[in-house]
Amino acid sequence: MVAIRKLSEIQPGEKGKIIDITGERTYVKRLNDMGLLKGTVVEMVRNAPLGDPMEIIVRDYKLTLRKAEVDGVIIEIE
Repeated sequence: MVAIRKLSEIQPGEKGKIIDITGERTYVKRLNDMGLLKGTVVEMVRNAPLGDPMEIIVRDYKLTLRKAEVDGVIIEIE
């Protein structure tokens, strides 16, 4: 079964494919420059002790972002 969620809502160990990035043009461009593009697979590694920031794996490297920064990234989890 396929589930659609925001990247900021997934749990450690879950992975999915980016299907959309919503927000202002500069916000979307910044995320694209970091490797977050439609069709890219991302995996949630862990959250900080208080839940923010979160660490994800994108294109074989680890990226740490605040949940507010990835709130507009929509992913499809299988």
